[in-house]
Amino acid sequence: MVGGGVSHRLRGIGQEETMPAYWRRRTAMLFRLAFAFASMTALLFGPFGAVAQDMLRSVDLNSPEMSTSEMTRAEVEALLKVAPPDAAGQRSADLQGKRLSHLDLSGLDFSGGNLRLVKLNGAILKRARFDRAILNQAWLIDADLTGASLSKASLLGTQMQRAKLGGADLSGARITADLSGASLIGAKLAGADLSADMRNQSMGMMRGVLKSADLRNADLSGANLSRADLEFAKLQNANLSNCNLSRADLAGADLSNANLAGADFSEADLASALLPSAAALEKIRNLDKAKNLNLARRSSQGSQ
Repeated sequence: MVGGGVSHRLRGIGQEETMPAYWRRRTAMLFRLAFAFASMTALLFGPFGAVAQDMLRSVDLNSPEMSTSEMTRAEVEALLKVAPPDAAGQRSADLQGKRLSHLDLSGLDFSGGNLRLVKLNGAILKRARFDRAILNQAWLIDADLTGASLSKASLLGTQMQRAKLGGADLSGARITADLSGASLIGAKLAGADLSADMRNQSMGMMRGVLKSADLRNADLSGANLSRADLEFAKLQNANLSNCNLSRADLAGADLSNANLAGADFSEADLASALLPSAAALEKIRNLDKAKNLNLARRSSQGSQ
């Protein structure tokens, strides 16, 4: 008792902390352990789409861990300024595991940084730079990355459902993220790799998931989309020239007016997909080896 009030304190070697602070740290630790267990369980027993769903079912996105920030924009800017330079002489900040959800970090440069497990749900990241950054297992659900640059970034197991990536640059990025329902209108994914990671099949199929994503007018030329999930994706007027779409799931996708010249459709699932004109189909490679071609819908001129 101090001054009539209760002030429990936990004492360790050379430290003292209040009970509320202790429980906040303990709760955060238990959350991380529960998340890791749920992630591993899902990875061991299902494909990436199921993994993402299991993760979301196991996580309360409205919890402080997932919806609040432990830093201000000014503090993030200060950390970026004092970050040590990388081999190229550019500063590479370490923000691993930080809670930065719902912050406005527009225009900041995180290039080359370590953002593993960072929470950026609902964050405003317009025109921010993440070139070569590591965003593996990061959370960017409902984040606004309009006009952002993620060139050659690593997005392995990243949660980006419903993210806004209109006009964003993801060229050359390695992506096994869940982008279900995301908006990528006019985005650049030239040379990006969204293929399944066949080296880690014992942990489930890790691949790019673009289910119901809006990719109208996006540039995916030369991208590796082998085994990617593009079910019900909007790909009108997208540039898919020379893409590897072998074994990709394109069921229900809208490919009207898309540029498919040189694209490889070996074993791609085209059930209920809306295909472009016959003239455009003639430029596709291995269309005869696609699955459910007889169930695809044909467009004479493509729909708008």
